[in-house]
Amino acid sequence: MTKLPEAVSNAWDDRKGPVVLTTVAEDGTPNAIYATCVSKYDEEHLVVADNFFGKTRANLKAGSPASLLFITNEGNAYQVKGAVEYATEGAYFDDMKCWNGTRPGNAAAVLCVDAVFSGSTKLA
Repeated sequence: MTKLPEAVSNAWDDRKGPVVLTTVAEDGTPNAIYATCVSKYDEEHLVVADNFFGKTRANLKAGSPASLLFITNEGNAYQVKGAVEYATEGAYFDDMKCWNGTRPGNAAAVLCVDAVFSGSTKLA
C-alpha cells in the first residue's frame, strides 16, 4: 500500500464536484459512476459511501480493483488506483455513517491507495 503524496492529499481537500469511481465487471466491462459522498479516512484510504450502488456493488463484491478520479478547484486532475475493501461493519463503516448523513450508507467502499497519478505522470 502507498500513501497519498502531500500535494495530492492537499488537493483532495480542495476538490471540486463529485469524484468518478471506476470498477470492472468480471467479464471485463468497465463501469464508472459519479460519487458525491466521499471522504479521506487517512493518507492510505479513501472512502466512498455505497448509497445507491448497483453494478458498482456487484463489481466490488466480485473483487474488482478501482480508480477514483477527482479534479481541484484550480482544474488539476488526480487519479488514485487500488484494491477496494467493501465494509459493512467496522471502523471504516462506522466512520462513513458519521459523515454520510441521512443517506442509506449500505457500506463503505474503501479504496486502498496503491498508485497515484496526475495525468500520465505517476506520483506514487
